[in-house]
Amino acid sequence: MPKISVNGAELYYELHGSGEDVVVLNNGIIASTATWFNQLPALSPEFQVLLYDMRGQGQSQKWRAGDPDFTWDTHADDLAALMDALEIEAAHIGGISYGGELTMVFAHKYPDRCRKLVIADSVSQVEPQLQAIADSWARVAALGDHELFYRVTWYWNFSEAFFNKQYEFLLSRIDAAQALDLPSVVRLCRCFLSLDITRELESIGQPACVIVGERDMLKPVHYSETIAERIPDAELHILPGAGHASFWEASDEFNRVTLDFLREG
Repeated sequence: MPKISVNGAELYYELHGSGEDVVVLNNGIIASTATWFNQLPALSPEFQVLLYDMRGQGQSQKWRAGDPDFTWDTHADDLAALMDALEIEAAHIGGISYGGELTMVFAHKYPDRCRKLVIADSVSQVEPQLQAIADSWARVAALGDHELFYRVTWYWNFSEAFFNKQYEFLLSRIDAAQALDLPSVVRLCRCFLSLDITRELESIGQPACVIVGERDMLKPVHYSETIAERIPDAELHILPGAGHASFWEASDEFNRVTLDFLREG
């Protein structure tokens, strides 16, 4: 799949599926396009699906010494420029965690480029406990030890039941953490810590589907409740038993809720 230079950065992207409408999916903070493996088969028969890695993620351009830090405005401008380059005037915009947060920032900054929004396991501001977690991630990433970073972060992404059941599989994924560019991860974490968009949510005019795992320990349900309360045309779906990575743990229900929402109207 191709890479493209937009807004001063080289971004990796994939465009799948068919249909008139485009769905853009924004990755979680340390994720890549590959993490949408459960959603792509569900969405691509009815929609074109645009997957891409943000700056610092996956196969896109990484942060290097002397580069400015990542910002939410830069991420939003990158996505707008990518859509311009691919001649996508407007799309359904969605994402999980960091990607859901970018979805809200993008909808606020570029309302005319958005149709419907899917915001999963996300927050609109960073409260002290979450701030402490994200700050610890940034500090560990700065040490340059990939296995240590994986072991510090992995537990937060899953419910207790899923973690215990899939422990051996998750353990086997430690080597995959070597692919992370840790200097970029530090900057992604710092960007996350700057998030404060709660007051702007009332200006978002697009219909929004807010999804959250019932047992999300990293970004608990009350964050999603706030988002759904503040966006005027929003609906909230709590997925029973699922943790932070609800699109993996409860993929069938996640996909059903998403498709039902996108098909409406």
